[in-house]
Amino acid sequence: MAEDKTLVCKDCGAEFIFSAAEQEFYAEKGFTNEPGRCIDCRRARKQQSGGRNGAGRQQREMHPAVCAACGVETQVPFRPSGDRPVYCSDCYSQNNRRY
Repeated sequence: MAEDKTLVCKDCGAEFIFSAAEQEFYAEKGFTNEPGRCIDCRRARKQQSGGRNGAGRQQREMHPAVCAACGVETQVPFRPSGDRPVYCSDCYSQNNRRY
C-alpha cells in the first residue's frame, strides 16, 4: 500500500501532503502525474479559469429569431441566415425526438 508523500506546490512553494488515499484515487482514474499544486492553489486556479462548470467562460452571443413552428420570438446562438428554419428550444426538442 502507498504511503503519504510530501510534495511542494509549484505556485506558492508550500509543502502539502499527497495522501495514500489520494494516490489510490489517482491510480484508479488512470492519472500518472502527481498533483503539482496545494489544495489552496488548485482552488484559486479553478476559480480563475472557471473550473469544469464554465463559470469563467465568455457568454455566447445570442441573436433574435422567430420560431418557424410556433412563431414565438426566441434567441439563438448563431446568426440566422434565413435559408433554413429556426426553432425555439421547445419546438427544437420536439422535432429532434422524431429522428
